[in-house]
Order: sequence, then structure tokens, then C-alpha cells
Amino acid sequence: MLVLLGIAFLAGVITALSPCVLPVVPLLLAGSAASESRWRPYAIVTGLVVSFTAFTLGGAALLSALGLPEDLLRTFAIIMLFVLATSLLSQRAAHAFERPLLFLTRRPVARESNGFVLGVSAGLVMVPCAGPVLAAVAALAATGEVTWRVVLVTLAYSLGHALPLLAIAVGSQRLTSGVRVIRSHAQLLRQVAGVVVAATAVAIVLNAPERLATRVPGYTQSLQDRIERSGSAQRRLAALDGARRSSEPDRKSGAPEVQGIRAWINTPDGKPLTLAGLRGRVVLVDFWTYSCINCLRTIPHITAWDRAYRRAGLTVIGVHSPEFAFERVEDNVRAAVDRLGIRYPVALDNDFATWRAYANQYWPAKYLIDREGRLRYHHFGEGAYEEAERRIRRLLGESAVGHLTSTDEDLAYAVRTPESYLGYERLARFANGSVVPDVEWEYALPSGTLPPDALAYGGRWTVEGERIVAGRAARLRLHFQAKDVFLVLAGTGRLDVLIDGRKLRTVTVSGLPRLYPIARFSVARDGLLELRFTRGLTGYAFTFG
Repeated sequence: MLVLLGIAFLAGVITALSPCVLPVVPLLLAGSAASESRWRPYAIVTGLVVSFTAFTLGGAALLSALGLPEDLLRTFAIIMLFVLATSLLSQRAAHAFERPLLFLTRRPVARESNGFVLGVSAGLVMVPCAGPVLAAVAALAATGEVTWRVVLVTLAYSLGHALPLLAIAVGSQRLTSGVRVIRSHAQLLRQVAGVVVAATAVAIVLNAPERLATRVPGYTQSLQDRIERSGSAQRRLAALDGARRSSEPDRKSGAPEVQGIRAWINTPDGKPLTLAGLRGRVVLVDFWTYSCINCLRTIPHITAWDRAYRRAGLTVIGVHSPEFAFERVEDNVRAAVDRLGIRYPVALDNDFATWRAYANQYWPAKYLIDREGRLRYHHFGEGAYEEAERRIRRLLGESAVGHLTSTDEDLAYAVRTPESYLGYERLARFANGSVVPDVEWEYALPSGTLPPDALAYGGRWTVEGERIVAGRAARLRLHFQAKDVFLVLAGTGRLDVLIDGRKLRTVTVSGLPRLYPIARFSVARDGLLELRFTRGLTGYAFTFG
């Protein structure tokens, strides 16, 4: 048990250093700097630990028992952030909010004691990048199997998460209190803090943290994998809930049925799907939840596969297993599905019945099932997209080879350009020769004709591990062979599309990473694609139909 607690603690520390913590940082900085009380940062972080732990373990059960909306606590937290922001902006408002609570303390509530309230609110809106530790806890909490061991694991995770945040809060307060100019304008500092808290609350309402976190690379992913996905961690997590877990699906038996689903999205009249009813089709089961940043980064690839291979015999089922209570609300999930451009069926696995049937531990997790209903491949976490697509094509081809030909306009696998990644980690067929990683650099487009399936950069680009970010006069050329060309893009701006030197269209890009149709033709063709990007646009990967 001590080893598991240590693993949970380290997992919490890693999560606190990940992009997922970004929405909470402004609250810590502003809340700590707004008061000279040395205990203020500790009160904020204590409130955060208490609310996150309680919300994770019992929030959904409590709201369900009381018959209250499952996103009530999150809504209440956002309202409290606005109330606290108002109290920081206006002394009159602070006294008004303080007056009903004067019998509890002799100190001004709004000035000192509201640090704990701010922390509680932050804990209710905090959405960490969940690894196997938090996934195991969430699954057990959803099924009401919360034992003292589960509570201790959650506390260890929360404490690990809290320590780096406490360092940020204490550092912020000491910095502001140590600068004489800032100290002499305390009221102005409080008002600035109020603006920051209010702006953060507005950003949460508008899902801005979600957009921000998906644009920041998952720089802690490999470290999280080494800690939480080690053999020692897997054995102890399996023992935590008594479930028999395997590191690899049993390929000799049939895949577990999709079961215990509360509702279906994107099926005719909301009718349920079953693997038995899908026999004869290849099925991809994707476990996800809409606040999981790692899941959001995989969605464009899965939607691309659904678009490219549905007619060939692929059915994608997104099994939405919620990490937090507000993700159990059907309307919230429907809004996320619409926002993310998901068109394949989504099953609401609120009770983790399908999750447990697959002995799953991860968000995201993909399970590929062949036409006879057998598990053939799985992958946990982000990445391995090219391998997954190869497996999909192989399974589709096993039964379809009799009627597929190289001239089939929808499934011309033999001549179609393969999925092409733009970041340096999986960059292939790159005609420029080499890239300068992680810094903006000037690239020159090669003279002459590009080889088939090759691509090249021109102008200023920042080439990162999983994406490219456009600078001044950024261009991209690709010698493609396909009927349809799609590209995962993010940011705000325009993309001019040229085919064989002639302008085809302009694509308007806005928001989170998602799949954009770049060029579509009546039949498959061989051509030279040139894209001209406005500054700041981000590209991830091409896929082809």
C-alpha cells in the first residue's frame, strides 16, 4: 500500500506540472497576491485539496442522492469565483458579503478567510490530466466502491498535486509583498486580482482553458507513463479494486459487449448499438471523456478514420466514461460532441460498466475489434496513430480484398498518400532534408518537383514534436495522391489552398484542433498541394480519403 501511495503522490506532482494546471494558476497567483496574510496561500491550497478530493470521491453520488443536477457543484464554483472577484474589486461589496458571516470570526472574512473559499472553488473547476491512478479512483467512485484505501490514494494524489501549486502561491505572495512599489498600492493590487479571478471564471465558462491546454504540448506525458504505467503501478492498481486486469486484451476470446449505457448520441433515434449487431464490421472502441486534454488531442485522428473508412466497413464507438460529475450530464456531452465535430456514435458509460468490462484504466484508450468480434489491437494514451490506421486498413482488407481494386475511388489504398504528420517526432518524406526543432526558423521550398507523397516547408515555421506553428510567409507543399485531403488545424486565421499552382479555396480556421477538409475531388488524383498560412495557425497531420 505504501508503494501505491508513493506512486499516487508522484502522479499528482507530475499532473501539477502539466498543461492541465494552467487554468488554476491565475487563481493561485491572484488570490495569494491579494493578501499579505502568510496563511493565505495555505488556505487556498487546503481548500483546493479538500474540494478536489471530496468532489472526485463523492460528488456524483451526493448529487444523485439529493436529486440535484450533476453539474451543480461546478456551476456553484464558477458563481463563487465571480462573487470573490467582486469582493476584491469593491470594498463595499466585500463588506456586504462579509456581514452575514461576522458571527463566525472577528477577522474580515472577505480579506483573509476567503482564501479557503477560493481554493474550494478552484478544486471544483480543476480538471487534471488523468492517468491510470485517477482513472482507477474515478471508476471506483462511479460504482460506489469507495474504500479507505481508495480515499488514501486520492488524498496522496491530491497532496502531490498541491505541493507545486503551494510553491506557486507562496512565491507569488512573497514576490508581491517584497516589492515596495507593489506593496504601496495594495488596493490596486486587490482590484487587479479581482479582474484576474473574474477573467478566469469567464474563460472557464467559455471553455478557453480547454483550448489553451490542447495547444500546449504534453511535455509531462512520457514521465507520467514511466510512473503510472510501470509494472509495479499496474499490479497495485489492479489490486485496489480487486479486478483482474491484463496488460493486453485476450485475442482468443470475443470482445466484451458495450453494456450499461445510459444514452446514445449520433445513432438513429438514440437506439443502442451492440457488438453482436455489428458483426461483420470492424469496430474501434474509444474510451474518452470530454474534459480530458489527452483525449481531445486524439479526437481529430479518430474523426478522420471515421470519415475515411466508415463506408469501407469501420464503425467507431466513442465510450464516454466521465471523470467528474459534470461530465455525466447528457447535455454537456452532447454540446462537447457537437463542438468537437464528432459524427460517430457516442455511448454514455456513466456507471463505468463498459469500462470495467474491458478492465480499462486509461483516458484515452483504443480497442480494435475484427469482423468476427475478436479483440485484435489496443493502444493507451496519445500517439501511435499511424500504427492504428495500418491495423484498421489491414482488418478492413482481410475480408474486403476480394472486391477492392487499386482503382476504387474510395479505397484506393495502393496509391493513396499515407497519413502524414507534421511535427518532427513522426515527420516522414520531408523534402527539405532536416528541421530545426522547437525554434522559429526560415525554410526554403525545394526547387523542382517533389517526389510522390513528399512534403516541404517554406517561410518561417516553428516545428515542434507533434505540430508546426506558422510564422511570417509560412507555406507548405505536398505531392499527394488521393481523392480527399484533410488536415488537423488549430488557432485563428486563414489558409489559402492551391492545387497545381491554381487557387482552389480559402479555409477559415478557428478554435481547438479539429479536422478540416482541404480539397475534395470527384475521383482520386495526383497533384501538388500548396498551403499558405496566416501567422499563428497550427498544423498537426494530414489524412487522405
